[in-house]
Amino acid sequence: MAPHIYSEQEICDLVAAASRLAPKGGLRPATYATIFGLIAATGLRRSEALHLRCGDVDLDGAFLTVRNTKFRKSRHVPIHATVVAALRRYLAVRARHGAPTEDSPLFLSPAGGFIAKRRINKVFQKLRTTLGWTVRGGHGEVRIHDLRHTFICRRIQLWHEHGADIDNAMAALSTYVGHAKISDTYWYLTGVPELMAVAGKRFELFASTIGGDHHD
Repeated sequence: MAPHIYSEQEICDLVAAASRLAPKGGLRPATYATIFGLIAATGLRRSEALHLRCGDVDLDGAFLTVRNTKFRKSRHVPIHATVVAALRRYLAVRARHGAPTEDSPLFLSPAGGFIAKRRINKVFQKLRTTLGWTVRGGHGEVRIHDLRHTFICRRIQLWHEHGADIDNAMAALSTYVGHAKISDTYWYLTGVPELMAVAGKRFELFASTIGGDHHD
């Protein structure tokens, strides 16, 4: 089923709307603005973002360590300088709510623990309603997970436009987003008509092995 591919403006609007949550200037708006921005900028799974610990963030090295993911593997996720800057700003706000330790949650819930999936879903639903997006794709509503779809599809579009070696690039992207098989990364292109041409015969090579990580 085709995903909703966010426009750049929609992502900016989502982060801006999250930053306006109550209480003004508090941890909650900073937390949700940073989470949504991080998922959009890295393609992390929602669960991976929510389970990050402070010790998983290396701002000097510009990477995240994502531990015990969907396939019980860990990986390093390099991050752009703009993401490093955003995380640095967030950590400055977070530090006012207790000194972080290596094992403490990066994104704090009101109770001081990890944020539950149902809580972020509720916040996202509120923001989505406020923003009044028109749904594009086969789902009934825009989803947080579509940010991951958007990251993967936009990355491939950019590579295609710049004449990159798509096969090598896809292998690197598959590792970056934590897919078990490269076929799972190609699967993300099936719901986006303009990218089916990019995949072309390459996808056919993997089509018979599609399975596993289709929904994450």
